[in-house]
Amino acid sequence: VCSASASSILGIFLSPVLVGMMIHVQGEGIDTWHSIQSIMVQLMLPFVVGHLSRPLIGRWVDSHRPLIGKLDQSSILLVVYVAFSEAVVQGIWRQVSWYDLASIVLLSCVLLALVLCWNVWISRRLGFDKADEITIVFCGSKKSLANGVPMANVMFPAASVGVMVLPLMIFHQIQLMVCAVLARRYHEQGH
Repeated sequence: VCSASASSILGIFLSPVLVGMMIHVQGEGIDTWHSIQSIMVQLMLPFVVGHLSRPLIGRWVDSHRPLIGKLDQSSILLVVYVAFSEAVVQGIWRQVSWYDLASIVLLSCVLLALVLCWNVWISRRLGFDKADEITIVFCGSKKSLANGVPMANVMFPAASVGVMVLPLMIFHQIQLMVCAVLARRYHEQGH
């Protein structure tokens, strides 16, 4: 969990820098510092405020965990819905052919399989017990739309955000389905 959080926090700083370097090579550019600031306001500030307010609201949050869980899931669903809707409005299905879509699905499956196999291999190689292996497998493959879509909205023009996040939307859905199967399998094995 700490690694997944660290990865997300690191992504706040590295994503704009890497995108800025790639776009700069293409002859355009983005204001990397402005992107980092905007992403921090949208993603990091709520994270920090939430943790700082934990002493004040922690007991209430703990006693309303089911409600908070539904709210969390609903907000992620809303982010996905808005991103997908925006992509459709911008004409994503005219820009992306069936061949491109199939390629994205195939590459997402291959990437996820590589990451999951690597996570299992490295956790076993380092001697982690089964519970830690399970945590590494699930957290190590997680890339969230809740972080990716706001970052894309900051770094790319509105007209291209849908196309930019399409691979992330596909990867995220595949990851959720595969991890659900893995979770069931681990459960059946008694873990």
